[in-house]
Amino acid sequence: MVTAELAFASLFVAGFVVIVAWAVAVLMTWTSCQNVATEVARQEARGDSQASARAQAARPSGSAVVVTRQGSVITVTVDAQARPWASWLPSVPLSASADVTAEGA
Repeated sequence: MVTAELAFASLFVAGFVVIVAWAVAVLMTWTSCQNVATEVARQEARGDSQASARAQAARPSGSAVVVTRQGSVITVTVDAQARPWASWLPSVPLSASADVTAEGA
């Protein structure tokens, strides 16, 4: 009897660990999007287009970077569909943004 309960408990724990690891992978993708948005915004505020392009190259695969300017405020948004591990797993829409004021403005 104890063996059956132990087997079910082990399956439950293994499933829980997989779900938590998947959630951590999604969180890491969002953190990467936020880091890219912040770095691109910083470089755009400085007016350094080459550094901005290098920062955009570090974005997660499949994500899009949008830079908008309204007056002296620069807004950078990074949108991604997080799909860690496998394409058949559900995707999670992620978005991160950063606002900065242009230097010298």
